[in-house]
Amino acid sequence: MAQSMRIGVLRDYKVSRISFSYDEAVYEVYGDTSYLGKLDKFQFVELQLSGGKIKLEMNTVSKGSFSKIIIRSDSTNSSIALKSKIPSVRERKYEDDFEIKVVKGRMAIVNLVSMDDYLSGVIESEGGGGRHIEYYRVQALMSRTYALKNRSRHNKEGFELCDGVHCQAYHYMLRYTPEIRTAVKTTSREVLVDQNNRLVATYFSANCGGQVCDASYVWNSSVPYVNTFKDTFCIHTRQATWTKRIPQTKWRNFLVQQYGYPIHDQQMASMIFYFDQPERKAFYIHPSLGIPLRDLRTEFKLKSTFFSAHPEGTDVVLEGRGFGHGVGLCQEGAMEMAKSGYNYRQIALFYFDGLKIIKTIEE
Repeated sequence: MAQSMRIGVLRDYKVSRISFSYDEAVYEVYGDTSYLGKLDKFQFVELQLSGGKIKLEMNTVSKGSFSKIIIRSDSTNSSIALKSKIPSVRERKYEDDFEIKVVKGRMAIVNLVSMDDYLSGVIESEGGGGRHIEYYRVQALMSRTYALKNRSRHNKEGFELCDGVHCQAYHYMLRYTPEIRTAVKTTSREVLVDQNNRLVATYFSANCGGQVCDASYVWNSSVPYVNTFKDTFCIHTRQATWTKRIPQTKWRNFLVQQYGYPIHDQQMASMIFYFDQPERKAFYIHPSLGIPLRDLRTEFKLKSTFFSAHPEGTDVVLEGRGFGHGVGLCQEGAMEMAKSGYNYRQIALFYFDGLKIIKTIEE
């Protein structure tokens, strides 16, 4: 099978012991260049980091220590189950093949996976099941563009992309939603590019709260094709609004200690718990105070930076909108657009004005 992507899985865990077992199709196991046997319904493989190498056992029988392990299937529709034992992580299943080696003292567990199988797992991890196929098509377009643009991001670790939110969530093979595979195949090789046919950065979040956010509010620099604009498609969806109460002492102390809020100025002191944000802003109360809303979101674990504030009793009450950074495509907005009859191209270009959709020869 021609492999297209190298995805580092379980990267957020410092895995030192892991097992592989049968799920679908028989796999062959190699240690360095030596064939060690087949992994079928009656076999399991356990790998353990030991002295800079990987110790391998098949059904508890030692096969030696190796610099690299390959677990490979020659058949289509193949998948395998893996479970980290140290640390303990719930079993996961992935399609296609695996390579395991030691990189910088850590076990690098790499899924050698076709682009289609990878995207199918990503889309289900990111968007879940039960969505309109046009939403899955736009997510396929976004995720493929991201993968091709960023595929050298983890080269120093022995793979191209990781399985976490640092890249794209990829926690499992496609399990429940066959429509996703159809969406991936019907958008095959399609990507988003700028007017010079260069791959673009594809941003998305769960819900923009009714207004897409300017990228500079989140990352200090603007993105030409990501503009702020009103988005009415997401305002009545599940994550459109939220409320959070925070003790006034905690709120005040953070603003004073971290940003030197002028609490001794009578006028400014009276304003510290009052903030109105009818449209998205970058700073709390006023830019001159230098209090980025993104910092408040991080410190107080807020769903978004799109909130207004007022005092109530001993608390400051935040009335918020949206979930996530709000830059680029709004996933719940895109889902509503799909249900309303818009196709994936219309949805993509609604959120990324001025871009083009083309077929790439890369994959």
